[in-house]
Amino acid sequence: MVSTDFTVAPSPLSAVPVSEPPQQPLGRIPVPDVRPCVDHGARPATSVVGEPFTVSAEVFREGHDAVNATIVLTDPDGVEHHVPMTCTNPGLSIWEGEVAADREGMWSYRVEGWSDPWATRVHDASIKIPADIDAALMRAEGAIVLERAAADPDRDEGGRCSLRSAADVLRDEQGHQATSALHLVTTGTAAVELGATPHRELVSPSADLPLLVERELALFGSRYEIFPRSEGAHVDPATGRWVTGTLRTAAQRLPAIAGMGFDVVYLTPIHPIGTTARKGPNNTLEAGPEDPGSPYAIGSPDGGHEAINPDLGTFEDFDAFVADATRPGLEVALDPALQCSPDHPRVTEHPEWFTTRADGSIAYAENPPKKYRDIYPINFDNDPAGIYAEVRRVVQVWIDHGVKIFRVDNPHTKPVEFWQWLIGDVARSHPDVIWLAEAFTLPAMMHALAKAGFQQSYTYYARRNTVPELVEYGTELSGEAAAYMRPSFWPTTHDILTPYMQFGGPAAWKVRAAIAATMVPTWGIYAGYELMEHVARPGAEEQIDNEKYELKDRRWDDVTEAGGSLIGWLTMLNRVRREHPSLQLLRNLTFHHVDDENLLAYSKSRTLADGTTDTVIVVANVDPHSTRESTLRLDMEALGLDWGAQLHVEDLVTGAQWVWGEATYVRVGVETEPVHIVSVRHA
Repeated sequence: MVSTDFTVAPSPLSAVPVSEPPQQPLGRIPVPDVRPCVDHGARPATSVVGEPFTVSAEVFREGHDAVNATIVLTDPDGVEHHVPMTCTNPGLSIWEGEVAADREGMWSYRVEGWSDPWATRVHDASIKIPADIDAALMRAEGAIVLERAAADPDRDEGGRCSLRSAADVLRDEQGHQATSALHLVTTGTAAVELGATPHRELVSPSADLPLLVERELALFGSRYEIFPRSEGAHVDPATGRWVTGTLRTAAQRLPAIAGMGFDVVYLTPIHPIGTTARKGPNNTLEAGPEDPGSPYAIGSPDGGHEAINPDLGTFEDFDAFVADATRPGLEVALDPALQCSPDHPRVTEHPEWFTTRADGSIAYAENPPKKYRDIYPINFDNDPAGIYAEVRRVVQVWIDHGVKIFRVDNPHTKPVEFWQWLIGDVARSHPDVIWLAEAFTLPAMMHALAKAGFQQSYTYYARRNTVPELVEYGTELSGEAAAYMRPSFWPTTHDILTPYMQFGGPAAWKVRAAIAATMVPTWGIYAGYELMEHVARPGAEEQIDNEKYELKDRRWDDVTEAGGSLIGWLTMLNRVRREHPSLQLLRNLTFHHVDDENLLAYSKSRTLADGTTDTVIVVANVDPHSTRESTLRLDMEALGLDWGAQLHVEDLVTGAQWVWGEATYVRVGVETEPVHIVSVRHA
């Protein structure tokens, strides 16, 4: 039974509204430039449960009195959590603090600048008292501030007593000398009390900025893509004809996928496929009677986006597949490709949902010189209310059957305001649903889709191969954009097989997987990556005999590591990701210099709950054809270490152990392994 307990927008005008940027006066203590801040606060910054991120702001005041700053993180119940900030650049008045939300929901944060009279008095007294200048006055003024602090309404009785006692010490000129009295009150219990609960005056808040906190899989996960019809497909020896795989045979592949450490199995479209203009093998325009066609040409008399291709099975089979995936810890992702074959029922029922050309025909999809005659794009400007309602209904069908992740094909060819509405409407009743944008498009559109609600984006990783390209792109993705856009790195897809992968050999396939798995928290591979399927269709950067257009039997039962598969390599990468929390974050990426321009080096660090630090350093050879040796020059300050420190490291790829320093010899490439992934123990 399909649930219908959702509200459908009658028109795009009822999409989730975007708030106006907050208008906030500077305040007595100015607090401009609070970051992260997405579109001037009109859209939420995003994080996941437990993900630390830095909030920064400029905080300053007139004159020379001391200022301070606090982050106020407000949870979904309205409870405020105060986090102290530190001035990291006094010359530019930059203050920073790190926060993390402990549960899902809509939070907010602001920065409060405030006058710190105690810090002002301590600063002045520390200069004047040792010089015997106004010593009595300094003691008296310090006592007054301590007595004001003791009267703070949120201070407990123990704190009040410690501050009053400190004030008495300063007023008692017959007891301690001025210098010793100052030392006593600035190092004793009063100092501890003011550190824990500071005395704040002239508190000036910034605007409250929204923060959407989501589940961990929105940031960290490993995905594995399959065409279900190929899993179990084979040629019948008796007839010589292909037998299609089904959802039941595809389920037999799930233990192997989970065994490699993947979290999500992503299914390409499983809906009925049209026959009109059906594509043949290798994207040819003529299909034979037994050619299955592209699963992206969705719709036939058997149904549309809410139906299952009868060749694959039934909803009972799909429910069984989801249950089989859940047992080893996998989630199922679907691809709601919003397009129709000419045979889709909606083409007849709602021809107004498509574009009619001057000759009266419906326009098929084009990306000149490419033509997709088996696909009709939806025109969202024609009857938007009806189209919105239909898509929302279809999405709910799959949610009701256990799907909580959608990988959306070509979202950049649909209106951004539609995605904002759809994702927001789904989130109202199903906040755990995750959306991945397959948008290899202009940066402005990719960023707009993230701001509209897509938790993840495919990015341009597949086409970033050199060290400068990877450093520049990694810096961009882990910087300010990380406040709203999370990358998902895929070395190849069913559409993309770059020359680097075609001609790089095993080293290319290893190193591209390793970088994808360690530079960002979410990565994925397309089935067959284990086999390094590297032969391209002539004239195209995609695989020959692509299973978008035909069945493929990979003979998994015959695949062994001894035969050259990468199963062990992929399993190792996912194990390392799970064992090292530093690799589960995005914003903690730091690049290091290597003298050889073909060697890429970066690190990730994370402070754990027990106070220890997990640090992983990666050194990757992006030249897949040779072994290279060079000097790695670590940024010790970025690692939180002294420049002369030594690091005891273990290579998580080979198990080798070394002692590294600021300058370290490294050797990686085809003669050994193309990458070091080392865990650091500080000496």
